Amino acid sequence: AEKEEAQTHAHARSFIIRGIRNPACSAPIAFARVPTPKQIQAVAEAAERCSAAERTTIRALLVIGAARVAAMRLASRDVKGVAAYLASDACQKVVVLTGAGVSCAAGIPDFRSPGGMYDTLRPELITATPQERAAMARDPTAVVLKDMFLQNQFPYHEVRRPFILGTQRQQWKATLFHRFLEVIDAKGKLLRLVTQNIDGLDFQTSIDPAKICACHGSVGRAACEGCGAPIDFDDFCQRVRTSIKDIYGVDADAPAESSEMLCDSCQRPLLKPTTVLFGASLPQSFFEVLENDLPAADLVLVAGTSLVVSPANLIALAAPDSAPRIICDRNDVASGVGIDCSSHAREDVWLQGDADDVAADLATACGWLDDLAAFEDALPEASRATLDRVR
Repeated sequence: AEKEEAQTHAHARSFIIRGIRNPACSAPIAFARVPTPKQIQAVAEAAERCSAAERTTIRALLVIGAARVAAMRLASRDVKGVAAYLASDACQKVVVLTGAGVSCAAGIPDFRSPGGMYDTLRPELITATPQERAAMARDPTAVVLKDMFLQNQFPYHEVRRPFILGTQRQQWKATLFHRFLEVIDAKGKLLRLVTQNIDGLDFQTSIDPAKICACHGSVGRAACEGCGAPIDFDDFCQRVRTSIKDIYGVDADAPAESSEMLCDSCQRPLLKPTTVLFGASLPQSFFEVLENDLPAADLVLVAGTSLVVSPANLIALAAPDSAPRIICDRNDVASGVGIDCSSHAREDVWLQGDADDVAADLATACGWLDDLAAFEDALPEASRATLDRVR
């Protein structure tokens, strides 16, 4: 007990020294981290043994420290603490950023994990020049580069062929995490959902499409990349079915070789799903979220994304200090972009696990499991298994 008290007073003294040496001691930065109430009390006690000049600085530090403690939203940095805040009246405006990881339970591998597009890409099967194949071998993202598509459309279409046709058949279903966001919305707490996913699974939910910003576009609609003229999606899929070869060897009716699909308006071979290619600008709606919605957030929930793709990662990086950032991922993706969930500088939490597992645990802790279970029949098999785990 004496050792703990000595350490606490030593920590309190360090607050005082930092405050005295910091000319901007009236700013919150005077505290290296959010102090505990016990540390604030220790500072107050230590002040009695200081000079009058020091006490002036210490009083400023005490006001700042107390304000920062009062501003804390989470009782604990775990599922229980996050759920208690999420379910409370204090949390009314949730901004969400999702990536490919939230759709894995639907059977769609995320791009960067084993089994994903980047891991399984075989450039030698793609209709391309040796130079283009070498570029794809070095960096699989070359498949979705705007410059590559404008030069040669076949790599994009051949790699994405099963995804395009599967979307038309509604082959994949919204996952438990998608449905958890639907529950948050039904509770009146969802301000905005920004998804980097092009699979369109968010639109299978009852969430108002106006609240969903698909910042990388959608594979469920098609248009000309050159002139912007839209094309009926079923018509586009029929052209893909008859014009684009199957590099995966699963469609016996696919043509042996790919042929161009011309836009009816400009006669250029630039038809494609309305996904945003690497090197192209994001839609204006994304920047409106950054300007109007993100600053108002009470909580920022990030799930299933590596956070390496900019500017989409600004939803996490530019979140207001007053909003806890909750990072849901099996990997510590936050540290790679400078978010330290072990720091006390702000309320950042890493909930480790797959998106569906985190959704099930949060729903249980919030008391919303029955709301989530109502979607059981509409869930993919993997999501139903996760739901069974927590019931």
